[in-house]
Amino acid sequence: MNAGIVARRIFRQFLRDKRSVALMILAPILVLTLLWLVLDTDERAVEIAVIEAPESVYERLASGGMEVRALPESEAQEALNEAEIDALLRWDENRPLLMLEGSDPTNHSAIRTAIQQAMGVNLRDVVNVQYWHGSEDMNIFHYTGPVLVGFFIFFFVFIVGGVSFLRERTGGTLERVLTTPIHRYELVGGYLLGFGIFTVIQSLIIVLFSIYLLDMYMAGSLWRVIFITVLLALTALSLGTLLSAYAKNEFQMFQFIPLVIVPQVFFSGLFPIEGLAGWIQAIGKFMPLTYGAEALRGIMLRNEHLGELQWQVFMLLAFFVLFTLLNVKVLKRYRRL
Repeated sequence: MNAGIVARRIFRQFLRDKRSVALMILAPILVLTLLWLVLDTDERAVEIAVIEAPESVYERLASGGMEVRALPESEAQEALNEAEIDALLRWDENRPLLMLEGSDPTNHSAIRTAIQQAMGVNLRDVVNVQYWHGSEDMNIFHYTGPVLVGFFIFFFVFIVGGVSFLRERTGGTLERVLTTPIHRYELVGGYLLGFGIFTVIQSLIIVLFSIYLLDMYMAGSLWRVIFITVLLALTALSLGTLLSAYAKNEFQMFQFIPLVIVPQVFFSGLFPIEGLAGWIQAIGKFMPLTYGAEALRGIMLRNEHLGELQWQVFMLLAFFVLFTLLNVKVLKRYRRL
């Protein structure tokens, strides 16, 4: 009898919390839909540039399911450097030279097998195989590592920053501060600066641990990686504090995870989306983690400089500024000053 009373109380409590009920129904549907969109697709065809090869080689490679491009060597090398193609095949002193792009080890075996079948030879005996980026020793952890670094920094900064700011509000600290002659932008700037110091420390620890203890592949500069991770962390912090204004307690703050964090995982580079429809790929353009992961992968795997990552840096800065301005605006609900 007592158990029934408790059960009825819990049931009524859930009914009053319409956000939780809606989330229990909609969140799994959203995640399953994203999984369906990302995973229910054909694999992306391997793209290879062929230079000065016999006509029979073009035909065999094309019939083997690869997209074959006939490009001048300068254009082919530029496309290889920017990871627009997966490999380059050319004849070097009557011996084929296969230059793999290298940053995505998941394509290596597929390219080797396809070329070996198309040419009817053993690659190790006939073809000289080299790597434009990376090396033969790279594995799936090296390829996904930069994305995982960005994801964990973004996730934990989002949670810690959001919950901490929520406690400031529910504990009455925010209201007491707002009684002082402080402007909203000064308050937001102070919170972001205070929490930001710890996000910088967290980013440093995660990056150094991943590179020097986990031996994650690192082709670029450590300082470039730290710059991107700090920028990504500040974006996550501003987003977390913004959404915390719409939560009444920590439980509601955690409810934003399947709606805000999980969707970004599918478009950050952990799952291949190149073969998806254009409108599906466009969804990732509205997510900060997409740009952070692209920048980290470019630096760590392809030694790209910040000048080559201007768009990613600009978008992260734009997200940070946008979320910060929205934070200032949201504070109007607590004080119009």
